[in-house]
Amino acid sequence: MNFALDDDQRQLRETARAFLSAHAGSAEVRTAMTTERGFDEKLWQRIGGELGWPAVIVPEEHGGLGLGQVELMVLMEAMGGALLCAPFFSTVGLGANALVTGGTPAQQAEWLPGIAAGTTTATLAHAESDGRWGADGIQALARPDGTHVVLTGRKSFVVDGHTADLLLIAARLPGTSEADGIRTFLVPADTPGVERRVLATMDQTRRLAEIELRDVRIPAAAALGGSEQGWPLLATILHLATVALAAEQVGGAERCLDLAVAYAGERVQFGRPIGSFQAIKHKCADMLMRVEAARSATYFAACCAAERNAELPVAASLAKAYCSDTYFQCAADSLQIHGGVGFTWEYDVHLYFKRAKSSESLLGDGAYHRELVARHLSI
Repeated sequence: MNFALDDDQRQLRETARAFLSAHAGSAEVRTAMTTERGFDEKLWQRIGGELGWPAVIVPEEHGGLGLGQVELMVLMEAMGGALLCAPFFSTVGLGANALVTGGTPAQQAEWLPGIAAGTTTATLAHAESDGRWGADGIQALARPDGTHVVLTGRKSFVVDGHTADLLLIAARLPGTSEADGIRTFLVPADTPGVERRVLATMDQTRRLAEIELRDVRIPAAAALGGSEQGWPLLATILHLATVALAAEQVGGAERCLDLAVAYAGERVQFGRPIGSFQAIKHKCADMLMRVEAARSATYFAACCAAERNAELPVAASLAKAYCSDTYFQCAADSLQIHGGVGFTWEYDVHLYFKRAKSSESLLGDGAYHRELVARHLSI
């Protein structure tokens, strides 16, 4: 595998960084995260209409760019560095990945054009209130009723679940357990019986929601990929989403390093910048090593995702485990270098610290993914 970006991918990265620097800076993030929806709708329209980023992995026959997981990783890394408030990860990393990976031709034709155009948002409702991310955590029921299915249960920690137009809801057939009987259903958010509310979380830059399913009646044909597609399909979708989230964590960790270095060059103690002190130099050097190692792990995982090879489950979990630890440690170190002002509202480092903690838990923390790696390797 060649882990170096090609010319087109580097151009995409530079374009994304330039746009986000100009239109999604600190002031814009602080404004967006206080709104009811959690993002600037006009900025999202520009991202979808002018830049076409939601179309990155959508096939060309559905109005997309027909690119792949590496290009998605490039965008997610840039967005993580900018702390972008937008339904991109939920719509593309979760929704579009699910439809492209396992949707039937009819399902793809119905939903992907809107996602590619930026007019339709989507998300995956997988976890529940106990916070388990494996198959055993899915307890919502999908009860067959003739040509329909009735969904009951409650989903939690749903990224942008309060605003998404399309909900991909994981549920299980009655009488099943573990990985047996799991299905993922495409449910328009305005379906009768769907109730949504925003959860109070530490990270204001990424909204999570709780979704109540009160006898939600949908056609049986709404099962993603057909009625026989179960946990293996959902597991693949989660692997792809995990890689995308790891890339975002790399961008955030690198930004924490940049903030620390900039502050260390400005803050003067004992007549000289604190960046000249050996302890600060060592801390920044350690942060750089962690960021570069995390980037390498994520690039490898993205290549595995692009090829859909057998190494994807292990590569995705390794990337998420290392990137979760790296992001949180870099955010904590950057906070320490800033000193007492780091957690004040005037400085951005506390926003990255909160995002680092929230994304550490999302889709499973480092301990969870290290356990998955051990299981895959039969350790």
